[in-house]
Amino acid sequence: MRRQLPISAMIKKHLKEHSSIYLFVFVLFLMGVIFGAIIVNSMNLSQKEDLYYYLNRFFGQVAEGKVASSTDMFQQSFFHNLKYLGLMWILGISIIGLPVILVMLFIKGMVVGFTVGFLVNQLGLKGFLLSFVTVLPQNVLLIPAFIIMCSVAIAFTLKIIRQLFVKKTSNLEAPFSLFMRYVTVFLFIGVLAIVASGFEAYASPFLMKNVVEFVSK
Repeated sequence: MRRQLPISAMIKKHLKEHSSIYLFVFVLFLMGVIFGAIIVNSMNLSQKEDLYYYLNRFFGQVAEGKVASSTDMFQQSFFHNLKYLGLMWILGISIIGLPVILVMLFIKGMVVGFTVGFLVNQLGLKGFLLSFVTVLPQNVLLIPAFIIMCSVAIAFTLKIIRQLFVKKTSNLEAPFSLFMRYVTVFLFIGVLAIVASGFEAYASPFLMKNVVEFVSK
């Protein structure tokens, strides 16, 4: 019977074996962020003014406390992130969904880049401060969660392809064991999503209200 490695050793082994996948996924996400920022600069004045109008309305609602309750925000944030991550997880099982996973990660990066880019473009240093308290906190956990989920989904897909089309050898892992590890990763990602959503729902509104009052001065 093969001896089970400690969790820390398994993580190190996993990162070493799939370092190229993680690097590719990180670069892809970074490209999405850069592309999102470029889109901001390519917008015409009318488009920017329309967006800024809605942004100001939102600032007004935040300053007056007219935002959704923390419980509602938590539920919306968590289920949105879970659906997005869950779809990536399912596409990893489907094998043919690999290109879609990459597109989804690129879009996630693009949204982050556009949000931060627009705030900084319109408000300068105040916009950077605003994005620091509204975009950064939850994304400190969510971005690694998306990168890990995408990388693990790609690695899982490649292993399944190897199981199906490559001649069987003693080095190949049992499909059930492979799948259970894949499930475990998703559960871990789900915990990250819960913590990130909790911060977004309960901490971010307080920080945002104080920063919006400063920005509005």
